[in-house]
Amino acid sequence: MPKPRCQQISLSDTQFYHCISRCVRRAFLCGEDSQTGQSFEHRRGWVEDRLLTLAKVFAIDVCAFAVLSNHTHIVIYVDENKAKLWTVDEVLQRWHQLFRGTLFTQRFINGEKLSTAIMNCVYETAETYRQRLMDISWFMRALNEPIARQANFEDNCTGRFWEGRYKIQALLDEAALAACLAYVDLNPVRAKIKSRGQVLSFAYFELLLK
Repeated sequence: MPKPRCQQISLSDTQFYHCISRCVRRAFLCGEDSQTGQSFEHRRGWVEDRLLTLAKVFAIDVCAFAVLSNHTHIVIYVDENKAKLWTVDEVLQRWHQLFRGTLFTQRFINGEKLSTAIMNCVYETAETYRQRLMDISWFMRALNEPIARQANFEDNCTGRFWEGRYKIQALLDEAALAACLAYVDLNPVRAKIKSRGQVLSFAYFELLLK
């Protein structure tokens, strides 16, 4: 029986993880439908653009990714220390780039003068957002939900686009990380897709060796 994600993620053991999301109902994430000739290659850009956006907001770096016809591979690094150094204002500014927040956090960001009770509420909410901004599940949710809505709108349908939630694999040492980065980078080649995966940085090995 698969373990719950909360049991598969332990930042004290490793900050590197491999996440996989797969489509349902023969849905296309990218590529071309051989039966109809319709191209979905533009959807690759949706994923790439969204990943780059999220990496600027979350305390989660994207080390490598590959977008295939019906699934994605993403290797991520959770930078917990960076998130802990953010001020309350920075946490809320980041969160509001993706979500509306609360009325109180919006008023705080707008520079309104707030009572002590409301400020305490804002601080508590900011700490909740801080945890979410280094949470892999929130990262994958912020990635997959907009892609699913765009694809369903384009396909003129409703229902699930992704096959349940993402799958995750902890990368516990440098050998596992190296193997996974190579696997993600070469996966499109094995699938006979012209564009390869993207390995964004090998500097993360230095983090493992500290």
